[in-house]
Amino acid sequence: MRAGEASETARRVAAHRLTFDRVPVAYGDPAGDERLARDVAGSATVRSAESMVAYLAARTFFFDRAVVAALDRGVTQVVIAAAGYDGRALRYSKPGVRWFEVDHPDTQRDKRERLARLGIDVGAITFVPADFGVDEVGALMVGAGYQTQVPSLLLCEGVAIYLERAVLESLLRHLRQIACSGSRLAISLSVTSSSAAQSVRRKAFRAAVAAMGEPTRTVLSSEDVDALLATTGWQVVPSTNSADTRARRARLAGLLLLQPS
Repeated sequence: MRAGEASETARRVAAHRLTFDRVPVAYGDPAGDERLARDVAGSATVRSAESMVAYLAARTFFFDRAVVAALDRGVTQVVIAAAGYDGRALRYSKPGVRWFEVDHPDTQRDKRERLARLGIDVGAITFVPADFGVDEVGALMVGAGYQTQVPSLLLCEGVAIYLERAVLESLLRHLRQIACSGSRLAISLSVTSSSAAQSVRRKAFRAAVAAMGEPTRTVLSSEDVDALLATTGWQVVPSTNSADTRARRARLAGLLLLQPS
C-alpha cells in the first residue's frame, strides 16, 4: 500500500463483489453491504481477466459459506483480518454476534468515513486499526474486547499474498493465541501451480498489483503451506466424505478452513 492511502486492491475487490451471487440468509443487511460497495466502486469500470473474476467469485463464496456455517452453529464472535471494504459484518449481521474488523489504519479510516456518510449502522462492529508488520494483533484484539475463551470464526481473505513470509507467520501465530478450542480460521493463500497458463496469469497479476503500489510477496508450495500451518499452530479441518471433492478443489485454490492444532 502507498503510505496514507487506502488499499486499491481492496477497492477493486469490493467492486467485483457487486456482480457476484452471494450466499443468502434470512437475516442481516445485504442492502447496507451493497451500498458500501457501490460507494467504494464509484463510477469506475473494473476490468480483470476472466480467470481472476472466476477465482474472486469462488473465493467470495468460500468465505460467505464459512461465515454462514459458523453463525448457524452459534458462533458469536467473528474476526475479519485485513477487512478492507468487506461488508459481511453488514450482510450477515445477526443479533448477539460481535464483529471485529482488523485492518491497516489508512484503509479502515476511509471505510469508516464512508459508512458514517452513508448512515449505515455499525453498532455490532468493533474496528481495530493494526499494521500487521508492526503490531501484536492478538493483544490489540483483546484490548478491544475480544473474548479469548469464546469459540470464534476468524477470516483472513486476500491478504496473505501481500505479506512477507515472516509477517504472515506472525499474524497466524497471533490469531492462534486468541483462538480457543472450537474456533475456525478461513484463509486464502497463494499456492504455486505447475500450469504454464497459470504462471502467465500470475505474472500479469503481479505486474498489475505492483503498479497499484501493492506488490505480491508470498506464494507458497504445498509443502510450504504444510510447514506454515505446523509452525503457527493450525491444521486443516477434516472434511466429511460428501465434502471431500469440494474441499480438495478449495485447497488447490489455496482456500483453507483451519482449526487450532
